Amino acid sequence: MNDKLYNLMNWPEIEAIVYAECENPGKILGEHITDKGLLIQVYMPFAKKVVLIKDEDSTSYTMEMVDENGFFAILLRGKKKIKYTLSITHQDGTIEEIVDPYMFESQITVKDVKRFIEGTEPEAYKILGAHETVVDGIKGVQFAVWAPDAVRVSTVGDFNNWDGRVHPMRPVGDSGIYELFIPKAKNGDLYKYEIRTKGGKILLKSDPYAYSSELRPNNASKVWNISDYKWKDRTWMATRKDVDSRCSSLNIYEMHIGYFRCDDNGNFKNYREIAKDVCEYVKNMGYTHIELMPVMEHTLDESLGYQTTAYYAPTARYGTPQDFMYFVDYMHSNGIGVILDMVMAYFPDNDFGLTYFDGKPLYEYPDPKMSSYPSLNVKIFNYALAPVRNYLISSAYFWIDRYHADGIRINSVSSMLYLDYNKGPGEWTANMYGGTENNDAVFMLKELNNIIHKKQSGVIVIAEEHAAWPKVTGDDADSLGFDYKWNSGFVSDFLSYMSCDPLFRKKRYNELMNGMLYAYSENYILAISHDDVMNRRGTLLAKMPGDIKHKFTNVKLMYGYMYTHPGKKHIFMGQDMAEMAEWSGKRSIHWELTEYDITRQMMRYISDISKIYTDEPALYINDSEPDSFEWINNFSANDSIISFARKSKEDELVIIANFDDVVHYDYMTGVPHPGKYKEIFNSDAVEYGGDGVVNPRKKTAKEEKCDGRDYSLKVNLPALGIIILRYEEMKEK
Repeated sequence: MNDKLYNLMNWPEIEAIVYAECENPGKILGEHITDKGLLIQVYMPFAKKVVLIKDEDSTSYTMEMVDENGFFAILLRGKKKIKYTLSITHQDGTIEEIVDPYMFESQITVKDVKRFIEGTEPEAYKILGAHETVVDGIKGVQFAVWAPDAVRVSTVGDFNNWDGRVHPMRPVGDSGIYELFIPKAKNGDLYKYEIRTKGGKILLKSDPYAYSSELRPNNASKVWNISDYKWKDRTWMATRKDVDSRCSSLNIYEMHIGYFRCDDNGNFKNYREIAKDVCEYVKNMGYTHIELMPVMEHTLDESLGYQTTAYYAPTARYGTPQDFMYFVDYMHSNGIGVILDMVMAYFPDNDFGLTYFDGKPLYEYPDPKMSSYPSLNVKIFNYALAPVRNYLISSAYFWIDRYHADGIRINSVSSMLYLDYNKGPGEWTANMYGGTENNDAVFMLKELNNIIHKKQSGVIVIAEEHAAWPKVTGDDADSLGFDYKWNSGFVSDFLSYMSCDPLFRKKRYNELMNGMLYAYSENYILAISHDDVMNRRGTLLAKMPGDIKHKFTNVKLMYGYMYTHPGKKHIFMGQDMAEMAEWSGKRSIHWELTEYDITRQMMRYISDISKIYTDEPALYINDSEPDSFEWINNFSANDSIISFARKSKEDELVIIANFDDVVHYDYMTGVPHPGKYKEIFNSDAVEYGGDGVVNPRKKTAKEEKCDGRDYSLKVNLPALGIIILRYEEMKEK
């Protein structure tokens, strides 16, 4: 080694590189202009020989091995950086040509860093993660990860034999972000981040921002280009911007995409295969949207997706990211919206995941009382940290932006809002005011909804919130800003009432009115969800009293009341055919039940009442406003009968429901107006398996007082039945 080169060697830094302890490899690796010339240094563990080839004239220079472990250096004349290629001769004699990753400048801008650290970058997934790109005419992959407490971060993967010494990443200032452009990496490569902690421990972590992941039980991230899919839903997306869901029907079919319909061998179908099955069923049943239980990558099947391990990657169980794009595209081409479940309350405590990501609590709270639930193997997100809030907000925006999701449902919002949720005395830490509210989570949820509504008009955000937090929905400054929240109180009370034998329902009559006491306090979705029909809670059918026929009749009555009650609609898969066996999260829908008349009748019932719901503006336009509903009779406890009107500018309906097992012929009911009324739906119709106690002819209201009204008419009212009458003197639609 000549003296000039020797004197330029920073031996402590070289040792740090060789022993994979260098915090900033960019200070030594690559090319650096010195007062002696252009110094180029590379580290190729166990390489026998390295030849540098200048791109401009193909001149080659054999680099000097200055450390036997594979550190090479060369001093060239001139003080201008060059483009070059490295020819590597390995110990086994094979020769490989590569482009030096440390030849390139940082691809992350000061503006990127500022917005990420401040938590104001809703598209953080474009900055961090792994992205196929071209830099200075060279193809490769840009890797970036946030690990502020790490001593050293390396990208390891298929392209470097998973050797953490080969590609140590460069820190971007003091932001805590590490990045490196690796020309050798390509689409489909598996990778992780090797992190050396301040305690000297080596961690191997999946990429929090990865677009794709390995199929369970493996958990490596996968380089994946998601920009090459050709979407065909331009008309849908353009129309969506102008849709106000509050003035539209919203009839949601909740489903697990894997267990909707497995193949003949019980295996999951591909996203593309299942798309046609789902679409055909959903359209036939009259649903406007599907809601998918989490499709984000998760390693544990039993979690049903609610223990998410990759917040930006559709699970590989059912195919590639492009396959899932096709699924969404197919739904849109058939007029079906797609809502995605997301978990922002917690993440699983896996060693390859977010837990202690850089050796210390990062994505979770540092306070042990705030970082986990004593009874669950999960960690709670640290909403106080801006980049963590940014991570979650960006993930929701990502699915809307890149996968064209029409809505997001945030799971377990209650646990996010309260510091003492699911915790006992001494297991939680109060906020700065001594209260139980998690103000950091409140701030994040407001920001999430503000960003989505500002940048993605027409997209809806739904909260699963059971703790009666005030103003979950709405667009004023005091609200959390959600479009809708699940009305768990209505569902719980109504299922409790319906499970009671009709003989005793008259004593619980007031429970039928409970839902209307708070119906306008929020924008509600009446959700019969998976939570209601699994984990030993029993199916809807199992909850109903009586023999099998009465059980089916009660289920139809329940749905009839739900579809005519104010609030958007939501049914979990299998419950619209009144499955008898509880869903376990390990099987498909029992499609064999469709061989039976009673099941087909139930499915026709749901299909028809769904059509009534979507065709009649009175049942959905502004149904969170008081003037859309009017009680007619809510005082017939002895008969267990209620009646009410649903109204819009276009039409007006009268609904009469009989919760007792007694038929009433020529039942007199008050009506809002004089004129004719036509029965447009009756749950006791023969085609639904009923006894045919219907009203085939139009009814003319007479000037005879009833139910406090000046006009009334007589109808046949079936036992355990509900009828819908349309007032026909209204202006034609």
